[in-house]
Amino acid sequence: MKVVIPAAGLGIRFLPATKAQPKEMLPVVDKPAIQYVVEEAVASGMTDIIMITGRGKRAIEDHFDRSYELEHKLRDSGNEEALEEVQRIASMADIFYIRQKEQLGLGHAVLCAKKHIGDEPFAVMLGDDIVVNDHPCIGQLVDVFEETKSSVVGVERVPKSKVSRYGVIKGKKVRDELYKVDDLVEKPSPKEAPSDLAIIGRYVFNPEIFTYLEKIGPGMGGEYQLTDAMRHLCRKKGLYGLRFKGRRFDIGSKADWIRATVELSMERPDLSKDLGFSVRKTA
Repeated sequence: MKVVIPAAGLGIRFLPATKAQPKEMLPVVDKPAIQYVVEEAVASGMTDIIMITGRGKRAIEDHFDRSYELEHKLRDSGNEEALEEVQRIASMADIFYIRQKEQLGLGHAVLCAKKHIGDEPFAVMLGDDIVVNDHPCIGQLVDVFEETKSSVVGVERVPKSKVSRYGVIKGKKVRDELYKVDDLVEKPSPKEAPSDLAIIGRYVFNPEIFTYLEKIGPGMGGEYQLTDAMRHLCRKKGLYGLRFKGRRFDIGSKADWIRATVELSMERPDLSKDLGFSVRKTA
């Protein structure tokens, strides 16, 4: 299964840090955020990745490319551990890059991948979410897709005070942690939210989603909203929501990005002692 990773945003909430570098390249501990997402895909057996980028995003391409000068320097200095790591990053997946020439929203970014996906199911993973679990989040969604043959999105319970940040589902529980979605609302107010089940940045779609992405017009904020296309999908073809297992770090805000760095540092034996933490076990 191919994976689409939209990475064309301007990173306005992280200015001035993102004035001259992609938000996706901001480090969480010692890895850029986008690397966590790619590693999750690879851990789920997905090595065919389509990255939707824009102007000023060359650093992402360079990160996942070979750096012969750096490798030569590391080899000559005998730093085999660092050498193996940079070579692993460059070889762990086949990554293809498509430019989104205009900032027209997430729905438009996904639509940019249509010609390269064809008539196959595919995954979408957003860089604002890092999910930690032994069974990768996107792999959990693929399991549900293979069972139901229907598109599926990752959902998580969030406080009512935060529902306005997310798309929120209305649905019926099919079994523990799995919901049949009846409707979706993009960034509702707490009073308008149909539930506290928020859609997070993990999706598996049947290719019919492209039909609805082509039909929708600009929605909230003048952008082509993926949620609007998903509303048509759930009514016509069916859609499920899975409360995934794992810890999610929403790094779309500065506070949550710092929180992710602190908590993940606590799980690193090479860092936790110097920081005065007891080592935490990962999920």
